[in-house]
Amino acid sequence: MCLAVWLSYASKDVIGKVVGMWFPVMAFVAIGFQHIVANMFVIPAAIFAGALSWAQFGDNFVPVFLGNAVGGAVFVGLAYHLAFFNAAARPAELSRASGAQAPE
Repeated sequence: MCLAVWLSYASKDVIGKVVGMWFPVMAFVAIGFQHIVANMFVIPAAIFAGALSWAQFGDNFVPVFLGNAVGGAVFVGLAYHLAFFNAAARPAELSRASGAQAPE
């Protein structure tokens, strides 16, 4: 879900923002991934309905939290690193190619 927000911020036009928000949410629902924030409603609702126990909630909470934290940091962080890290070095490379000095 956080990826949808990041994709929305990265887009410059309305269509890009809509697709950037819609596609990750649609994929999340279609694939059936676990999400810690969604589970904080669904699992307690199942507990109060008598289908699950609090111990089962704990057994689900820890791996889902770790998976969301690591997956979000790696996938979102890596994507933004690959997209924008080299962009910061480009002005210096361009100035070296033209023979001018880069501003500091």
